Amino acid sequence: MNAVVKKVWGYRHIVLVVLWLLYIINYFDRMAVLTFLPFIQKDLDLTPVELGQLASVFFFAYSLAQVTAGFLADKIGPKKVMNIAIIVFTAVTALTGVVKTFGQFLALRIGLGLGEGHHFAPACRTINNWFPMAERGRSVSFFATSWAVAPAIVPVLVTSLSFYFFGGEWRPVFYVLAIPGLIGIFALWYFIANTPKEMLDRGRLDKAEYAYITSEQTEQGEAVATDKEAKKKDIGIFLKDGYFYVYTLLLFCQLAVYWGTTTWLTTFLVKQHGLDLKQMGFFASVPYIVAFFAMMLGGWLMDKVMHRMKPVAIIAYLGCIPVLWMLGAVEKGQTGMLLTALLLVGFFINLNFGTVYAYVQKRYPQEVVGSATGLSNGIGQMGSFVSPLVAGYLVKVGTDGSQDFSNVFIFFAIAAAVAALCAIILKEHKVKETNEVAADEKQAVI
Repeated sequence: MNAVVKKVWGYRHIVLVVLWLLYIINYFDRMAVLTFLPFIQKDLDLTPVELGQLASVFFFAYSLAQVTAGFLADKIGPKKVMNIAIIVFTAVTALTGVVKTFGQFLALRIGLGLGEGHHFAPACRTINNWFPMAERGRSVSFFATSWAVAPAIVPVLVTSLSFYFFGGEWRPVFYVLAIPGLIGIFALWYFIANTPKEMLDRGRLDKAEYAYITSEQTEQGEAVATDKEAKKKDIGIFLKDGYFYVYTLLLFCQLAVYWGTTTWLTTFLVKQHGLDLKQMGFFASVPYIVAFFAMMLGGWLMDKVMHRMKPVAIIAYLGCIPVLWMLGAVEKGQTGMLLTALLLVGFFINLNFGTVYAYVQKRYPQEVVGSATGLSNGIGQMGSFVSPLVAGYLVKVGTDGSQDFSNVFIFFAIAAAVAALCAIILKEHKVKETNEVAADEKQAVI
């Protein structure tokens, strides 16, 4: 009975919860900027195109950082990389409150992208080290719910701080948001280790849980004691896999839809639907409240029902197409329809958001997961860069200053359709040897 309990809950779950909290902190500044975007636009006198550039330049830096983050996580250990990342983005958060010009804001957005971009791949590598294969879908899906929880709470939190404590001003909020970063630096230092072996040696992980975490890896000949002891795997095992590039395109489209929608949502609510600061904070949180449950459902479906990512992905992307189209078409004043559309968008966009990252962990050997995750997410994040930028050009500005976002959401729906096609093409079985990859590549359709 005791062994069963240890399988259900153990130190690995403490690691997962701390990683989850750290990633929520990671989201604070970027979501605060996006929440205040329509007010920053007014304060700095920015056009929709400049607004799109500010949003996109963050993701350009973020995508470049993803690639180096993955390789650094494999080389020097994920904890060191995450520590550098959180120090950088905490400092940038505090500086955001003093920005005065478009150029200054552009530079800070690049700095924030480089800082936050070095957090994701190391976090995934840490999860990969701490959880057996049978729990990866649920563990990654739980970690991914930070992407739902943060957008759900940050708009309400920051608008409330601004409204009740700072007289509607947005700048002081960023000074306050540096505090969670300092807390995160301590939590990372105290609770996180690169591998279970490190915590076993410190006496904070019992042998039974360590055996449970590593038993499956040992049976497969992939046991991981420490990063120094791990086998060196040729990164060609995924670079030569044709399906890796199909997956990367899928990720590009998924992130284009998610971050395109997230970036422009508050501006859409203020400019097209005329919501004030308090109303906007509530409506902007709506998609992400349901997103938490959608992500957990996706992880459960992958681990317990379908045992694959592909069916979950197809359902998610096909569902996105009509609801995104509908959201852009909701007319001003139809708050019930707007609320319904936001709930549906939050569900379908996020249903596959956790499971999509489990694909790399399930398909490739553990020794190259950090590199494969970093490279795929780095290229995929270019979707986050392109999408807000393109959307800025698709906003129709009327002679009276009104803004129409219908074409923007049609663009997001098209991206979802491409992602659905990629999901249909993907293969998911485990790749272990380079010659197996070559055989797969001959069958891949890209």
